[in-house]
Amino acid sequence: MFKDKRKLGKILTSSAVPLLFLVISGIAIPLSRFTGTYLVDQIITRLVRNSFLVLSLLLPIMAGMGINFGMVLGAMAGQIGLIFITDWGVSGALGLILAAILSTPIAIVLGYFGGKVLNRAKGREMITSMMLGLFISGVYQFFLLYLCGSIIPFKSKGLILSRGFGVRNAIDLGVAKGFDKLLLLKINGVNIPIGTFLIIGIIVLFTIWFKRTKLGQDMRAVGQDMVVANSAGIDVERVRIQSIIVSTVLAAYGQIIYLQNIGTLNTYNGADQAALFAAASLLVGGASVIKATIPNALFGTALFHLMFLVMPVAGKYLTGQAMIGEYFRMFFSYGVVTLALILHSWKRQKDKELDRMGLRLDNQQLNTK
Repeated sequence: MFKDKRKLGKILTSSAVPLLFLVISGIAIPLSRFTGTYLVDQIITRLVRNSFLVLSLLLPIMAGMGINFGMVLGAMAGQIGLIFITDWGVSGALGLILAAILSTPIAIVLGYFGGKVLNRAKGREMITSMMLGLFISGVYQFFLLYLCGSIIPFKSKGLILSRGFGVRNAIDLGVAKGFDKLLLLKINGVNIPIGTFLIIGIIVLFTIWFKRTKLGQDMRAVGQDMVVANSAGIDVERVRIQSIIVSTVLAAYGQIIYLQNIGTLNTYNGADQAALFAAASLLVGGASVIKATIPNALFGTALFHLMFLVMPVAGKYLTGQAMIGEYFRMFFSYGVVTLALILHSWKRQKDKELDRMGLRLDNQQLNTK
């Protein structure tokens, strides 16, 4: 009986975050007055837009490095690729593939650098990766503001600031909807971009396959216990670097998919919120900083963006002020990470208590026998 209760308790504690946000969304949906068709269309759009970025976080978590807030390095690499193919005038899906090819070596270099830094901050990877993202953001802005148009020539004068160098703050992408339009279905007013979903399906299959490879097994071993993994002959630091490189490259591709769906590029601030929203989506899906799965990523993306969609409008109708609705959006988007991490800490404590109670009960049964 106690074992059943312990199992049920672990299920409830692991589901606390998604259950909480399901309740919040369930209350906000009728208050927002959105139609079902509109909500389904928007959730599909946001799944297509954000899922790849969220899935790029899985491998560092498996390697025991927590949430890789340094994925913004990959997002910046993806944006650089998009800026160059926009200057060259390459459009459509071909332009997006070219942007991905251009961003790959940049993402590999940045991922290697990030992995080396995080190896010197074991146990503090998440805050270190966040600071690393801010540091590289300065380098990224220097590159675009001063080198592009001066040292690095640009053909399109429309991309350059009036002073003659530096990329403009906002860029309309000629590759907008490049993947979304490949196979686009429309059913009862709901747009379903099959082409982009197929690309997301590829990363899902890649993640499943990668976990079964030798490197994937090494990452899992490192994530469980670095000391034991090192004793088993695994090069722990190399494996950790490789996990960050793969995550950074995938984040570059994810940012390209994200921006092609939006159609415009915010040159200097476009990557700033990528890691925060991806982490929030993953945590809302029931993941933690030590364990995350593909269902956590996909379900969390849908649930977080459903809440992100309905809360501002629900707040506006509830209070009668549109600005209050925006405060609701900001409060929940930033508060979700904090709340999820607090609930994760509570879950770990509860799991330990249940395990201790189970051990005491097992010892009592052994002594009785």
